[in-house]
Amino acid sequence: MLFANPGFGRNYGRSMVITQQGIVATSQALASQAGAQILACGGSAIDAAIAANAVLGVVEPMMDGLGGDLFVLYWEAKTGKLTGLNASGPTPRGLSPEFLSRNGCDTMPTVGIHCVTVPGAVDGWAKLHQRFGKLAWPQLFKASIGYAEHGFPVTEAIREQWALPATVERLQTHPGSARLFLPSGKPPFEGDLFRNPDLARAYRLLASEGSRALYEGEIAGAILSTSQSQGGTMTADDLASFSAEWVEPISIDYRGWRIYELPPNGQGMAALEMLNIMEASPAAADGPSISSELHKRIEAMKLAYSDVYRYCADPRTCDVPVSRLLSKEHARQQAALIDPARANGEVCACDVPGSDTTYLAVVDRDGNIASWIQSIYSNFGSGITVEGMGFALHSRGAGFTLDPKHPNVLAGGKRPFHTIIPGFMERGNRHIGFGIMGGPNQPLAHAQFVSNFIDYGMNIQQALESPRFTKSTPAGCDVLIESRVPLETLQGLARRGHEIAVRREYTQEMGRGQAVMHDSKTAVNYGASDPRADGAATPESI
Repeated sequence: MLFANPGFGRNYGRSMVITQQGIVATSQALASQAGAQILACGGSAIDAAIAANAVLGVVEPMMDGLGGDLFVLYWEAKTGKLTGLNASGPTPRGLSPEFLSRNGCDTMPTVGIHCVTVPGAVDGWAKLHQRFGKLAWPQLFKASIGYAEHGFPVTEAIREQWALPATVERLQTHPGSARLFLPSGKPPFEGDLFRNPDLARAYRLLASEGSRALYEGEIAGAILSTSQSQGGTMTADDLASFSAEWVEPISIDYRGWRIYELPPNGQGMAALEMLNIMEASPAAADGPSISSELHKRIEAMKLAYSDVYRYCADPRTCDVPVSRLLSKEHARQQAALIDPARANGEVCACDVPGSDTTYLAVVDRDGNIASWIQSIYSNFGSGITVEGMGFALHSRGAGFTLDPKHPNVLAGGKRPFHTIIPGFMERGNRHIGFGIMGGPNQPLAHAQFVSNFIDYGMNIQQALESPRFTKSTPAGCDVLIESRVPLETLQGLARRGHEIAVRREYTQEMGRGQAVMHDSKTAVNYGASDPRADGAATPESI
């Protein structure tokens, strides 16, 4: 096809947001707006992220909320320091493989009370606010209380997730969940007003009493009462003793850029190892959507994920060989296993359940960046809603295995393997917070975003929008690819043995991403939001 003016126009839909003020990028426009309003009131990036996250707990109740976990990378412009926070909770001390066996479980449950671990997000909010916040804690919950109390119209992508048969089935396992989240016995339609006054009550308690309301106060009491009614093992001490952990980010160099993730128990090292393997050979000159480049990305993903699924676990309970897995020598050895003419369908792997998550990115007018991800794991988590509080408890314990020889085996007081990962990258005066949601999809989506930006000169919006592939496990030759990938590329992959399932042009199966960038030389901020969600990158008003 010949274009009359090939230098004019673009092959992606949205423009970046570019401003000297702050930007909040989330997967739902109301949450982005709430965060931007906090920035306009003088709030920090952390203040805005908490406010936006709280609103997301109202408008995306199947994705995140008070019953889930949190991971954050925070870049402080004044010092240039990157700080990591792991706010993932451990399993109750009374839960063990032996307990599950006595209760008829020979595999790790993925629904119900026995996949519930201590919710870590709220303590994470509090620790970040104490260290980096500017506004008063109660001010951060005004918007979320308002939307929970008075309602909000359900948006397109949220309706799509809410109405999935598996989601409805999960909600129907618990009467309290069905009453709240299936009004009139079915999910709300696009445009329907959904109210959650119980959640408004929970947010008011948090606003007035602080984060400990969830770990020792009235909300804690409701969590324990709900758990006990379902035969759960969580105790008051399990909740009260929890404390989020400050951690040192891990990183690699990728073609002159520094790429950061958080260390285990999360899977961020899979993204870094995948990039290392990709770096072992030059990026294809003709772009990311040609068969040779996509083949390399897919095969690199299989090798990286195989390593991570084998070794990743709570580092407080075992030695995770992060340095070895992220070494360039290991990457070269792995890259040598890739046959450029043939897909490998026999990479050793273990299966990891899928999940649903919310990622947001904030940059404030001073250039501070919060790369922030929060989740209750599967849609509506465990399927169990806390009595009188309007939020679901997560199912993060499903990330454990019951294999006694695996480092990620279930044990009381241990954190499970985690899928949610925030990303950060920098070179010179450019600093980028980014993330793309979706369970096992996340590391491979991170690597695709990074390569799109660095190898092909895309801006952050184009790098997010660009067609992606996804795959849930290393094993097999199956791969999902968006239909915007050229037919010639799909045919080239098929000739190599890939079993391709073509998806719609923009599908949530590829994850929903956000990104912000700060140029420390010009003091200009950039924001991007994935069209696969209902979100926006919203600038702070002057």
